[in-house]
Parts: sequence; C-alpha cells; structure tokens
Amino acid sequence: MIDPEGIETLCSHLEVPHTDVRILMLAWKMGCEKQGYFTLDEWRSGLKALRADTINKLKKAFPELVQEVTRPSNFQDFYPYAFRYCLTEDKKKCIEIPVACELLNLVLGLQFRPQVDKLVNYLKINFPSLDNYDSDLAWPLILDNFVEWLRENKS
Repeated sequence: MIDPEGIETLCSHLEVPHTDVRILMLAWKMGCEKQGYFTLDEWRSGLKALRADTINKLKKAFPELVQEVTRPSNFQDFYPYAFRYCLTEDKKKCIEIPVACELLNLVLGLQFRPQVDKLVNYLKINFPSLDNYDSDLAWPLILDNFVEWLRENKS
C-alpha cells in the first residue's frame, strides 16, 4: 500500500504538487477508496488503464487523463467522487466548509471562471429587482436561466 508519504514521493517524481488536481484524477482513475492511500490493486488497475508502467509514462498520461475527466459523462462521475474521496472518516457524511471550498476550486478550476467573472457584473446591473434585465445582452446561459427561474418563483 502506498501511504501519504509515498504519494508525496510519487508527486515529487512526477514533478507535481500533491495538491494538484491531476493527483485527484489519478485517484479517481484508480478507483481509490481512501484518501491518501493507494492499495496495490488500485495502483495496478489504474496504471494498467493508463498504460503506464514507468514514472515517465505516467507523466505523459496526465494530459489524456485530464481530457478524460473533463468529458461531461466522466466529469459527472468525477465531481461527486472528489467529495466522497475527501470524507476521511468512516460514516462521515459531509466535509468541512474550508475543505469544500478548496475542493470546489480544485475540481472546477478555470472551467467555470468566465461565468463567475460575469456574475459580479451581472448582479451589479440587475440585482435585486431585475427590472433592467435585458435578455438580448450577451449573458451566459446559466444567468439567463437564473433570471427565468427567479421570475417564475418570485411569487
């Protein structure tokens, strides 16, 4: 079994910080059940799936792994996995807010950054009354949907 120290050593050889999202993706690919530990079976199945039998091949597999995880069908599996993986104690049902915030930042990364950046401007212009909301402006679809939902549920 690879323990947390072993994972840090692996990260050092891979030249990535142990907090890099690719390590979480690797744990997902391996089907790891316990944070900070890779069992021999998890290690073997993950590396076999990545066709990596050396550190160099594992490094080269990262871009493909990132692409795999960011496919919508896989991301739907990866996203909840990331939170389950962080439940470090048996029978624990939630993670602490600071951990959740860090995890959201790690997992979502820059994927939703443009929408978040526009949200601030959007709220300055349109919130709370939404009287001056213009559906013809180039807002992200998620914000248009939010206004529609808000208007439907306002009463």
